Parts: sequence; structure tokens; C-alpha cells
Amino acid sequence: MWRSHVAQLAATVDGLVPVVKGNGYGFGRAQLAAVAAEISDTIAVGNVHELADMPADVDCVVLTPALAAPSTPSPILTVGSAQHIAALGGWNGRVLVKLASAMHRFGRGVELVDEARRGGLDVVGVSVHPALAGTPQDHAADTTRATAAVPADLAVWVSHLDPTTYAALPSTHDYRLRLGTTLWHGDKSTLRLEADVLDVHPVGAGETAGYRLAPVPSNGHLVVVGAGTANGVTPLPDGRSPFHHDRRRLALHEPPHMHVSMLFVPEGDPHPGVGSWIDVQRPLHMTTVDEYRWL
Repeated sequence: MWRSHVAQLAATVDGLVPVVKGNGYGFGRAQLAAVAAEISDTIAVGNVHELADMPADVDCVVLTPALAAPSTPSPILTVGSAQHIAALGGWNGRVLVKLASAMHRFGRGVELVDEARRGGLDVVGVSVHPALAGTPQDHAADTTRATAAVPADLAVWVSHLDPTTYAALPSTHDYRLRLGTTLWHGDKSTLRLEADVLDVHPVGAGETAGYRLAPVPSNGHLVVVGAGTANGVTPLPDGRSPFHHDRRRLALHEPPHMHVSMLFVPEGDPHPGVGSWIDVQRPLHMTTVDEYRWL
């Protein structure tokens, strides 16, 4: 099901550049890169350190500017200021020139294209990164504004446009669309994040447990789960537990630690057994997964 969604979306986007960065959107960079290589000849990574996980037979573009020249001219780097160009002094590889958008993160005006060329860089296109905020129409307007003065022979690489908005861009340039979250997490019904239960034991009101020996609020069970901060699992922003069982949220006895979390289930409430799996409410792109199960 997940691969079907990826393949269907890839087939509808002309000029698709899959993004494989960070933790590989929860799938692991190397594993996700292998899938990306099946649907595109080009993969976008977050920084130069992530190039090591990419297949040898694909072109790679680095989205975050590098402040030192790489040892090989093979990747396409991104420059967004005169300082980025100067940092690559003596390197004559391919670059995308980042143009300023409403984000005001990286990027300058179109004059940076000529500056990069004077610096000996091979400019193969420009890059625009609209903000997430706003409507699809806002994103398209930000893109067309930023690229209005870009020569027609330069490709325009864009992010944060949905495929429909991307397809409606003016026919003034050749475009490439970077897709990450929409491509890999677009159909969340195919994804499920779980943690295994390692131990369960009864506990009485007033007993203490955990690293900080916090008191147990009432009779019940302590449930020890095999997921913690080493996996990126933390309490929700409002402090609640991210763990669920039998359509109930299981309370944290204490904040998660490295590889385990300790939960408390009051007496009379259903609790999971050792060896069972419980749901974890956590963004995949912020989670380190220990085991993948493909159904």
C-alpha cells in the first residue's frame, strides 16, 4: 500500500526529485534512498554528510549550503549568498543558486547567478523554497515572484508546492519539484508506529518506582515499553504520554529514558501484556525506528 502511493504520486509529477534527509522520514536514509532511486535519477539530501548513504548510480543535490568544498565535483551543491560562493573557492562543480523567498532563510536575488559563475561554479539551476504557511496560491505566487527575472534556460527547482499547484506554474521555465513529506507520508493510513512491551508488574499505591523513585498514585501496573529518548520518543508538547493501548492513552510514570519508557495503568484498566505492541503517537520524521515490518 505504501509503495503503491509512492509510485502513483511519482508517476504524476514530471521532474520529481525525492527528498531523503534527516532520519529518512522515519524509514532510515539508506533504505529510503533505495526506494527513491527506483522512481528518479536524482535524490535531494539535507547536507553533505548524508551523501554517504546514497546509491552510487544517482545524482545527488545537497539542499543546505556547505561552507567547504567537497572532495569530489559530483554532487550538486546549493549556494545562497556571496559567503557560500567564497567558501567553495577553487571548486568548479555544479550548484543551484538559492533565491530569496518569503522565508528569509537562505537566498538572495537573481544577481547571485552571475556572481556564482564568476566564482567558477557551474550553475545548473535556481532553487526556491516557499514557506509552509499560507495557501497553495501563496506558494505559487512566491515562486513566480522569485523567478521572474531568471533566464529561461535555467531550470527552477521548487519545494513546498503540491503537485496540482506545481503543474499550473507558468511555462516560462523547466521545473523540478522536490517532494519529501507529501511523497513519503502522503497516505498516513499505510503507516503505523508501535513499541513492544518488555515487562509488566503490579504495584501498590504509595510505592516508588523509576529513575527518580516517583510515588505511584494508586494500585495498578507498571508497563515497561521498548522505546525512549534514543528513539526520539518524548512526551507530547502538552506533557501527555504518546503511548496508546486499547484506544486509551497510557500515562507516563516518568519521562522516557534512552531505550525504555515506564508507564502506569490504574487497577481495573486494561493493560498490554509482555510481548505485545502498543501504538506510539510520534512524528515519523523525528523518530529513530529499530525495526521495520512490511505487510
